Amino acid sequence: MSETMDLIESVEEFRGRARDWIAANLGPIQPWDLSQHCENDAVELVAVARDRALQRQLYDGGFAGICVPPDLDGQGLTPAHQRAFNEELAGYEFPSRFQVPTFNPCLAVLLEFATPAQKKKHIPAILKGEEVWVQMLSEPGGGSDVAGASTGAVRDGDDWLLNGSKVWTSRAWWADWGLCLARTNWNVPKHQGLTVFLVPLRTPGMEIHRIERLSGETEACQEFLTDVRIPDSYRVGEIDAGWSIGTRWMYYERIGHNSPFVTHPIGLTKKTAEGPTIIQIARKAGRLDDPATRELIGESRTLDIVTHELQRRLAAAAASGKGNTDLSSIDRLARGMAGARKASIAFELAGSTAAAWTEEEDVGYGPPGMQFLMRQVSCIGGGTTEISRNVIAERVLGMPREPSGDRNVAYRDIPRGPKRG
Repeated sequence: MSETMDLIESVEEFRGRARDWIAANLGPIQPWDLSQHCENDAVELVAVARDRALQRQLYDGGFAGICVPPDLDGQGLTPAHQRAFNEELAGYEFPSRFQVPTFNPCLAVLLEFATPAQKKKHIPAILKGEEVWVQMLSEPGGGSDVAGASTGAVRDGDDWLLNGSKVWTSRAWWADWGLCLARTNWNVPKHQGLTVFLVPLRTPGMEIHRIERLSGETEACQEFLTDVRIPDSYRVGEIDAGWSIGTRWMYYERIGHNSPFVTHPIGLTKKTAEGPTIIQIARKAGRLDDPATRELIGESRTLDIVTHELQRRLAAAAASGKGNTDLSSIDRLARGMAGARKASIAFELAGSTAAAWTEEEDVGYGPPGMQFLMRQVSCIGGGTTEISRNVIAERVLGMPREPSGDRNVAYRDIPRGPKRG
């Protein structure tokens, strides 16, 4: 074992230190920690300020960026240390809005691809709670075809001018920076003409609109970029080589909260914050003694256990360096399908009152009804499960690539709408 490894604090010693610090410095978990839904914008901004303060508290306590190198103000420890901290964090408050997408995928991408100057400027600021980041990938006409980005970046001396639109950008209305994939070359096939940029969200030419979902929640945004000027020093990687960054970027996106850069309690689910457990739902509906109900409860619990163990196994494979990085698509597919199914089970157990409820019943039945209406979000957000199936088929199982009519075709020559005449 190297001298450097000898100096690393053992996981159990770290766990004990983390347990003591957490108990002494953090309060109990709050409803908005996991649901991240607030009743209005004023409450949301209070929660954001609280998360910034909590992130700074982690930084000052020596628990921010556990797997980030020390020269960037991180702790330089291992994924096992981060997991130990996450396990001890169960039941306590934490800066939930900083984790995805700020720490993963944005910080992960910066660590792997940014210049030393870019890292030095942004990573310590993220660890201190001074910068919240978003990922600007999806576009109104692109769906899950990330490589089909048409937001353009044109060189103008030492600057770039960005024009176009991005959509489904979580938290852009109060975040600070965006990691943006833009097209810099229209004369080559679509995967070859992309470049990644760092974009400040409060800059001339950036217009941010909120998107209201079926649930009434307005976290997601659409950005309209009109001659947004940024210096070339904000470019990440080589010009037209953004797809090599993009593939890693999407890998990090797929692993979500399983990233070693994410601080997130292990042992708590969204149900803890968003509403009653499935057993409470069945009890209130008077169905606990029904054998069919017990089967559904067992199915829901089995999905929880299998998902957790699958994530643990895939995380171990990734940490060992032996696993195919595209295994993250298996996790993405499993989480999406399990989330949709559990929402359906809860709705079925709640009965007809899950479809229409009074304010008094909202705590008991409102969440299952709304979660049922929004159940497909788990199969769409963060890359669709259909894309994950393709990745698993082609890159994990080695099956033939799906036919595509735009391979080896210059992007400007690819039809992007119905033919006229």
